[in-house]
Amino acid sequence: MTRGPTSLRSSLFTKYFLALFVAAVVPLLVAGGSEAWFGYRDQRDRLSDLLDSEARLAAFKIQYFLQGISDQLEWMVQLPWSPGADERRRLDGLRLLRQVQPVMSLRLVDGAGRERLFVSRIGLNRVESGDDYSDDPAVIGATAHGAWFGPVIFQGGSEPFMTVAVAGNRSAAGVAIAEVNLKFIWEIISAIHVGRTGEAFVLDAPGRLVAHPDISLVLRADDASARPLQLLRSAIMERPGQAAAGRDTGGTAVMAAMAPIPMVEWSVIVKQPVTEAFGPIYAALWRTGILLVAGTLFAALLAYWLSQRMIGPIHQLEDGVARIGAGQFDHRIRLATGDELERLAGRFNRMAGELAVSQERSQRISRLKRFLAPQVAELIERSGDERVLDGRRVEVVAVFCDLRGFTAFSAQAQPETIIGVLGAYYDAVERVIAMYEATLTSFSGDGIMALVNAPVACPDPAQRAVSMARAMQGCVQALLVEWRAAGHELGFGVGLAMGPATVGRIGSEGRLDYTAVGNVVNLASRLCASAKDREILLDRTVARAVGDTVALTELEARPLKGFARHVPVFAVDTQRHEVPGHSASTAIGDRELRSGASADGGGRLR
Repeated sequence: MTRGPTSLRSSLFTKYFLALFVAAVVPLLVAGGSEAWFGYRDQRDRLSDLLDSEARLAAFKIQYFLQGISDQLEWMVQLPWSPGADERRRLDGLRLLRQVQPVMSLRLVDGAGRERLFVSRIGLNRVESGDDYSDDPAVIGATAHGAWFGPVIFQGGSEPFMTVAVAGNRSAAGVAIAEVNLKFIWEIISAIHVGRTGEAFVLDAPGRLVAHPDISLVLRADDASARPLQLLRSAIMERPGQAAAGRDTGGTAVMAAMAPIPMVEWSVIVKQPVTEAFGPIYAALWRTGILLVAGTLFAALLAYWLSQRMIGPIHQLEDGVARIGAGQFDHRIRLATGDELERLAGRFNRMAGELAVSQERSQRISRLKRFLAPQVAELIERSGDERVLDGRRVEVVAVFCDLRGFTAFSAQAQPETIIGVLGAYYDAVERVIAMYEATLTSFSGDGIMALVNAPVACPDPAQRAVSMARAMQGCVQALLVEWRAAGHELGFGVGLAMGPATVGRIGSEGRLDYTAVGNVVNLASRLCASAKDREILLDRTVARAVGDTVALTELEARPLKGFARHVPVFAVDTQRHEVPGHSASTAIGDRELRSGASADGGGRLR
């Protein structure tokens, strides 16, 4: 069988496949994407908190380191200066150098700004030099604020130093000034680790590198090398309280947080490489991606399998419906899906069975309608009993009718005209026969034979046959008016006879017809042949059966072929109304037939 267009099936498959695929994949993508996003955000927040806490801890340690130096210097300026050298202060100064390793030198200045003591790790010690330091920024700053922390300087262009000055509680106590080597902050910075490779560094206010785990970067004192770190600090300052992304001196992408050291205006920055900081989330993303790919492949396979399970049965249904539609009512759709499709296939199979029965019934009715009135054929079909068509002997009314002058007409007229006349003639007569529930047994040229009271018995068969003959005359005469106007000299006669006859299906194995055999058939045929235009001739039996209900005229007995004696003949007076008392249904039928015949234009000649 030829199936429908492939594009329609492909489109249906694609629609189901995409619908199932999207239904499975979209939730996976949404779940995976949301999980990745929230995981990234949570990891960033945790990293920001971790870096911030490490930076604050480092800032606290450095501030504690500087505060410790400041406290040590404060012990050196507790008492006022007395005249002359103070050996005790010199010993205290040497002790401070020995205890506080970052202090490289110590200078004590009295209340007048004169140097009274200078001790150093790398220079010569001086006592009572008297040099004036009253204008020194360290003295001025310490005197004004109690403690002063100078800017970072790189001695020799490499090592970072800072001057720390502390003034005594009384102006006479003077000021203690110390040069502090900031390399010792390296120990604090080196101890800070975030993860495996995260580290901290310190920048002063101008952005110079004060402390770094890689001491060589600090000793280099190269502003260009510290430029990436300065940019990193700027990025952090733009987003206070949050970790910022940037690059370190090696160009590595890092996440960093910062904490200030207020007393010296330094910044402690803790950084961690992005690859390490987001390593867990990257691993989770990889796992999620792999799961999404696996889930997508599984969803595609599942969607393909489900689509095939849906489309395959649909193809079978399509093919089965096409076969059934082509008339193969014995075809059955075999589906075992256990769902609605299987039930639908069952319905189609039942429909095919019903169509087969309906077709068989229709064929039987069609065969019956060839010689029975449609009402009779339907009655026999509904009852399912065709034994009424079997041969038997019953009393019937045989009705014969034909056209007068048809032989001469058919010899002269065109074939199309002949066929048109016969078509209209047959339609009119067949309609009358069907209305009176008679049995049409045969068409033969312009001759027609019908039976009343066979195969289905009816009351008053003679009365019904006469009424049917009158209706035939009315319908055909209406057609004759048009045919004669077209120049065709035709007429119509009817003959009826009543008596016993053998009726039943007669014929060969390939063709059967329902007909009647007997003297009554021959008599009706001879009466029809003897009838003139507009005449309806009856035998004595029919005339006696209708009695006074029909206006009849007895004609002279006529010699008829095949009959040894003259046959009494009666004619229905078609010009006079029927005698009152005949059935109302017959009169109504006559009026309907006359109306139908006059309204029927199917056989008119143009």
